[in-house]
Amino acid sequence: MSTYMKKGLFFLMVFSLLFLITGCMFKEAEKTEKKEAKTKLISKPDQVYVGFAIDTLKEERWYKDKEMFEKDIKNFGGEVKTLAANGNKDVQLQQAKLLIQEGVDVLVVVPTDADAAAKIVEMAHKAKVKVISYDRLIRNADVDYYISFDNEKVGQLQAEEVVKKAKKGNFVYIGGSSLDHNAVLFRNGAMKVLNPLIKQGKVNLVFDEYTKDWLPEVAKQNMKKALNKHKDIDAVIAANDGTAGGVIEALKEAGLAGKVPVTGQDAELQGVQRIVKGTQTMTVYKPIDAIAKKAAEMAMQAAGGENLKTDTTVDNGKTKVPAILLEPFAVRKNNINDTVIKDGHLTKKDIYK
Repeated sequence: MSTYMKKGLFFLMVFSLLFLITGCMFKEAEKTEKKEAKTKLISKPDQVYVGFAIDTLKEERWYKDKEMFEKDIKNFGGEVKTLAANGNKDVQLQQAKLLIQEGVDVLVVVPTDADAAAKIVEMAHKAKVKVISYDRLIRNADVDYYISFDNEKVGQLQAEEVVKKAKKGNFVYIGGSSLDHNAVLFRNGAMKVLNPLIKQGKVNLVFDEYTKDWLPEVAKQNMKKALNKHKDIDAVIAANDGTAGGVIEALKEAGLAGKVPVTGQDAELQGVQRIVKGTQTMTVYKPIDAIAKKAAEMAMQAAGGENLKTDTTVDNGKTKVPAILLEPFAVRKNNINDTVIKDGHLTKKDIYK
């Protein structure tokens, strides 16, 4: 064998050895990375660890969801960490990524953006973490489970109540965020009631707008636009109590507060106080203790690999998501005691002070 051939063989052996060593190093690094990814950053690694990625804590309603969900998870023997994105979809994506890296067994998400949150599901599934969509549906993703209320019925209840007060005339619809699929469902439900009346010529829908980020100040501006176009507004369907508050401020400035029926949702303290005062007609009560407890139960079962029993499926644009849909209730001045007070959602002292 020539000297050149010997040298060539030597270099080939060296290169092969280096390649083998490098490959082993990459495999070991990959194993270490996977091991680290599965390490739970909680004091008792044997506990179920639940991540709660919530859209915002700027509204009274979501503080209650957070408190009750965390309490229920702990009562079931699990540990939970909540992170709020406060309306920023990119922040929510990073928070979900952090929770997954911290080793959560299941991720419960109230999406800031229904479509953008599909990335969260993809990321979670790569880490073998199941995702439960809480109250708001994540769109165009293989979501494992969905827990919410019958959101079309919410819109129906709102429209039915307002039509009792104004059977005809110029109506305004002030929706929620167009990025929240629930807001679309609320409107769909309301239109099931309004469309027949529109066709009969009894109702004229003179203004119909969604509200960016559910902001009351945006709802107020939209209501002012509606009043500038039409002075004789007969009814307003506002998607929740926050938007209702903005609407009522605009009506107050126009000298119409209490004269025009306005709907709401979430049974927030201020909304119920406005019902007592007479400036808001109704709100839709969605018992937070019911959804929080059921979601906590689902999270613990999903983390344990159990197959959950669901009531129905909801199409999210990509798949039919197994879902549990709870019952919403209309709250009016005459049934406050039998609903939100009876359930302990609000106290009589706070409402009537």
